[in-house]
Amino acid sequence: MTANAILNLTEADQMARGIDNRATKNQWQAVLTRDAERDGSFVFAVSSTGIYCRPSCPSRRPRRENVTFFRKPDEAEKAGYRACLRCRPKAIGGNKQAEMVKAVCRYIERHLDEPVTLSRLGSEFRQSPFHLQRSFKAVLGISPQAYADSCRMNQLKRNLQAGHAVTRAMYDAGYSSSSRLYERTASQLGMTPDKYRRGAVAATIRYTCTDSPLGRMLIAATEKGICTIQFADSDDELEHGLRREFPFAVRRRDDAALQTWKDKLIRQMHGHKLRSSLPLDIQATAFQRRVWAELQSIPFGATRSYAQIAKSIGQPTATRAVARACATNPVAVAIPCHRVVRKGGEMGGYRWGVERKEALLELERTEAVT
Repeated sequence: MTANAILNLTEADQMARGIDNRATKNQWQAVLTRDAERDGSFVFAVSSTGIYCRPSCPSRRPRRENVTFFRKPDEAEKAGYRACLRCRPKAIGGNKQAEMVKAVCRYIERHLDEPVTLSRLGSEFRQSPFHLQRSFKAVLGISPQAYADSCRMNQLKRNLQAGHAVTRAMYDAGYSSSSRLYERTASQLGMTPDKYRRGAVAATIRYTCTDSPLGRMLIAATEKGICTIQFADSDDELEHGLRREFPFAVRRRDDAALQTWKDKLIRQMHGHKLRSSLPLDIQATAFQRRVWAELQSIPFGATRSYAQIAKSIGQPTATRAVARACATNPVAVAIPCHRVVRKGGEMGGYRWGVERKEALLELERTEAVT
């Protein structure tokens, strides 16, 4: 049936098709008030545009005579309408709070070049700034501002890796000035944007290789702290891995300079708790940082499941994302991803091999007992 045919139905026809006038009035009121609570219960289609939307769509309200209601997106599409690209009505699922947060994320991603304040988001999604922030943090574990910062940083990295000039990459990623860019990126890139763009060509990375309870170990560091810890069967393998991770850096072996950090790591691997944490210089998304911080709180000799970590950071459904964060940990032992196991107690994966994971846990358990 075409949209025009639906519009021309008489009231009796509508009643025959199960369309209740009272329900229709309520639906129209929900559209006028952009009621997000009704998202998923119906969609409305606009004959003048050929588009259908969810009730909370932030677009301009249409004229009532141009509107038709459908129970499901599929019904609207069969009638010849297209889904709105702004509110994405087909994305609505059972969790309205999660869907709202997804919509906020998409909005932030489309407006990275603008200041997206809580007040603006609240107005756009018809919620109080306080309620929107609380809902956002309940689903993602971070604030909308932190999410926007993470998106800008990821976009900046992609632009720099593509070889774009720093100035162009900066503005394309939504940074308003170079001073703001360098202020925000110093800790997250571990180097200036220009050095990152050139594959850390001007950065000096010192490293050392040594024996450990898990075989040969490489420790590498910038002037700010340890940037990678790797394991392998030989020094050649370790140095190849370092070249792959920092392809254009000036890599210099310096056993003496890293002696103190090496000794501390060896002690920790033998099950001895360190009095102070090691300085780290690593790149991470906001989510990775939250996972890694949680890993560092796991006691010696203890383990947690991926699901427990996800729950402890306030995102119980993010088990797979937690596993990915563990797999991408660049500093083994210093950030103890080996203490995370599967739900039933099985070892699960480990970047440096399950045997090394088991050995590390056994060393820690032995120390905890003694």
